Amino acid sequence: MKLTPGKLEGLKAVSNDRGVIAAAAMDQRGSLKKALAKEKGGDVSRQDMEEFKIIVSEVLTSHASAILLDPEWGLPASKRRSRNAGLLLAYEQSGYDNTRPGRIPDLLPDQSVRRLKEAGADCIKVLIYYSPFDKKEVNDEKHAFVERIGDECRANDIPHFLEFVGYDPEGGDEKGVEFAKKKPQIVTRSMAEFTQERYGVDVMKVEVPINMKFVEGAKAFGGAKAYNRQEAMQLFRDAAAVATKPFIYLSAGVSNAEFTESLELAAESGVKFNGVLCGRATWKDGIPVFAKQGAQAFRKWLETEGVKNINNVNARLKAATPWYDIYSVSSEAALAAR
Repeated sequence: MKLTPGKLEGLKAVSNDRGVIAAAAMDQRGSLKKALAKEKGGDVSRQDMEEFKIIVSEVLTSHASAILLDPEWGLPASKRRSRNAGLLLAYEQSGYDNTRPGRIPDLLPDQSVRRLKEAGADCIKVLIYYSPFDKKEVNDEKHAFVERIGDECRANDIPHFLEFVGYDPEGGDEKGVEFAKKKPQIVTRSMAEFTQERYGVDVMKVEVPINMKFVEGAKAFGGAKAYNRQEAMQLFRDAAAVATKPFIYLSAGVSNAEFTESLELAAESGVKFNGVLCGRATWKDGIPVFAKQGAQAFRKWLETEGVKNINNVNARLKAATPWYDIYSVSSEAALAAR
């Protein structure tokens, strides 16, 4: 597979000097506003949202290869990131369509790939909720949605990062053991789908294919077993085996300890993942600090606990492999002018 010049430059911009993506995520919108309001006990202003994101960007991008932000509240933060950190911008609306089944996604109505690129994006990220077990007509609509974004990114010669998050179309408990047993198939079949060239995805942002809380013997084990350690490692390998494009792991809102343990298990499994895009596992415990004690207290918390969290993740990226191997790009070309 060959990369066009714009896509190559975009991937270089969000990678570290090893060709690994060690990115921070701060594109949360609805969930962040809700969490801040709960802790604050009142309304959350635009200034609150922008300030939270600015502080995260200023503190954490010195320890990251890039940051993922949104164009709604994150553009001021994009201008305050470390000079060596690349920028991914989110293109999708927060959440999904609640008026019909299937968690149908939509794009920000006042944005386009061209506009996001003009705003400084090195790469474009889109999130969809996806289950291979959903109805054919639901998934056909999502497939067409991703194809259109892929074509728009090709036309603007910018990398396309697709994030897909699994769910239960039947409405079951997605934190329970039964869903944990289905999760490996959901992740693996989703990766097999979107790795296809027709979607124009350059990097897949994927969930860990197991739930560490249900891995017998794991530190995060909660008592109910869905898989033992050897089975979990094989499930990592099974998911990775279907990928023909680079993939990076997302933290999915779990704790820093749980996410780093899952990265350790991926490494032990011998999986060739290409990095992470990690958000809440780094900064979510600082939400009460910001809401109750203010911006300066939050900054101090991030400079200690937040930096510790992101460095915990970075330490587990020694096992990650460079994306340029997959695209047949020499390390010299991939890292030139980085």
